Amino acid sequence: MIPAGNSKQNIDRFLGFQNEYDRYRPEAPPIIVSLLSNYLGGKPSTVADIGCGTGLSTFLWRDAADAVVGIEPNPDMLGKAIEKLELDSSIQSVSFQQGYSTELPFEAGSVDIITCSQSFHWMEPSGTLQEIARCLRPGGVFAAYDCDWPLVLQADIENRYNRLITSADSLLAELQPEGERAHKWDKEGHLARIQGSGRFTFAREIVFHNTEACDAARYVGLMLSQGGLQTVLKLGSTLLNEGIADFTAAVEAYFNGRTLPVMISYRMRLGIK
Repeated sequence: MIPAGNSKQNIDRFLGFQNEYDRYRPEAPPIIVSLLSNYLGGKPSTVADIGCGTGLSTFLWRDAADAVVGIEPNPDMLGKAIEKLELDSSIQSVSFQQGYSTELPFEAGSVDIITCSQSFHWMEPSGTLQEIARCLRPGGVFAAYDCDWPLVLQADIENRYNRLITSADSLLAELQPEGERAHKWDKEGHLARIQGSGRFTFAREIVFHNTEACDAARYVGLMLSQGGLQTVLKLGSTLLNEGIADFTAAVEAYFNGRTLPVMISYRMRLGIK
């Protein structure tokens, strides 16, 4: 049963495309470990990664904390994370559980660092921040971080990407009754919500970048991994097909068979209890 304050629509939005999500989405960059460990003042004993998806932000801590727990409500995403864990018997510090941001499976004051990677905007913020503050020890660190979409590449392609996402959102407003739509909170409000919760002694925003190798298939896959677009496709609509084909052709022409370094920009909103 989903606890009160959690949205089934938000959870179900990511059903059915865990393999594509895991294949194309960026892994969390190593700088996150050094940033958060420094704010904590040392190596964390316990790290919790909330809304961990397929574990792209969880395995980052495998050698940087004594225990790392990924919490994810979506069964498909969680299953992929567990599948990856089972493929590597050398990983002893990481575990995954199904759970919700407003009811975390931790004792009060028992967690050093809690992270939300590409996920905090899907969570009811007030109850989530209250629960995060309950679980963090004094001096513990909470960080919600997201990368900017689309990835830095070229103006025409980025414009095509943005038009596709806008079209998907407009179509969802027509195809789905309001009560069946997922709801997300604006990422720009994360810092104000952390500050306004009254549960943190320090809060700030940090901006950083990472570079990953990318080819045309990955760049297109990243676009196709966006939840709104996936929802339109799952509803059986073909109205985005032409735009997707045009976008794909433009991306393939740009990469021209090459694999290129692509910059990924991140925004982290951080609070210290």
